[in-house]
Amino acid sequence: MKSEIQHGIKANLSQIVHQLIQVFLVGLTIGMTRTVVPGLAETEFGLASQAFMSLAMFVVVFGLVKAIMNLLAGHLSDQFGRRRLLVVGWLLAIPVPLLIFYAQSWWWIIWAMVFLGLNQGLCWSMSLNSKLDLARADQKGLINGFNEFSGYAAVGIAGWITAYFADIYGAREALLGFGLVVIGLGLLLAIWKVIDTHPWSQLHQHKHETEKGENSNHQVVSLKQMMIYATFKQPQLMALNQAGLVEKFIDALVWVFMPVYLISQAQSLVSASAIIAIYGVVWGASQLITGPLSDKYGRRGLIVGGFWLCGLSSFGFVWVETVWAWSALAALMGFGMAMLYPTLGAAVADVAEPKWRASILGIYRFWRDFGYAAGALLMGVLAFYTASLVWPFYFVGVMMLLSGLWVWLALMPKTINSEKD
Repeated sequence: MKSEIQHGIKANLSQIVHQLIQVFLVGLTIGMTRTVVPGLAETEFGLASQAFMSLAMFVVVFGLVKAIMNLLAGHLSDQFGRRRLLVVGWLLAIPVPLLIFYAQSWWWIIWAMVFLGLNQGLCWSMSLNSKLDLARADQKGLINGFNEFSGYAAVGIAGWITAYFADIYGAREALLGFGLVVIGLGLLLAIWKVIDTHPWSQLHQHKHETEKGENSNHQVVSLKQMMIYATFKQPQLMALNQAGLVEKFIDALVWVFMPVYLISQAQSLVSASAIIAIYGVVWGASQLITGPLSDKYGRRGLIVGGFWLCGLSSFGFVWVETVWAWSALAALMGFGMAMLYPTLGAAVADVAEPKWRASILGIYRFWRDFGYAAGALLMGVLAFYTASLVWPFYFVGVMMLLSGLWVWLALMPKTINSEKD
């Protein structure tokens, strides 16, 4: 096996491209819900703009389901391979547009988010793990940059496209047609074009043990032990996991409250979607730069700078009143996310041993996507008790600044660096 395969983007370019297409389609699947679903809350289901807890609940459920799937998917993929779970993830996505189209109450939307969380937790995780398997160890930042560029550019694009189609054909019809086409294509390509990359992961571990002079084949570590280690015992992973959780507060803010806030400021659904799309597209595209930069210059500065830029942009968003200002701040927020997002994932991959990498990344993604649930719930409670859409923006700004400070203190220079297998 080890003589037949080799690591590196160039050596595995065709399969990496297929995996990038997969994560692009996964991004389209979640992106189609970004502005249209919050818009449906009031127009279709009678949720007033003050019904903050009901509005936030669909993101809370999505975050919980995706977090749990991330935790399980990383561990299961080490045992059963990546491709099988990718296919299962696409099958679980099929009910999403159907539930939204036939929804009789807001609870149907909540159930759609359950299936969306299952899809995202499996498909996004498997696509990233596969690319990390195929790449060299010193290409982790670049791979994370490519992965998040493909996924989050798609999130922004899909949000704008579905809002445009919703304006012409209706929200439910737009999501049904767009969703079924994207999900069908993802499933078809996963079956016909994607290969399982577990052998490449095993080769990473073989190289690691050879260079370290170790053989840990007899060492058995359970998922529970890894969870305790990564969450409470390893200082760098503790800092990175809390950072992952808090950075999703920004995305929950954009998903739940930013569309409603912009509509409350007399913006149309299409206009609000265009502003939010800037956030997603800048986030996605900039990661082509920030991912490789973290490989060359280290992770700490980019992570901390990204957190603080996002925090300041969140404050500023409710201080301005023009489309151009909102668009500029959305772009800054997106660039801040591009600085921190792929860099956090690459830093976690730096710390983890290759044979446990998928599981450790799964634990990180559990805490990261638990941030959707925690952030949406806290923002919903805050908005409910203050009866204001402004305070969630302030809350997220403060949390981003504090989380960045934790990372700054915990990750001393050269503590996290790319390792070569």
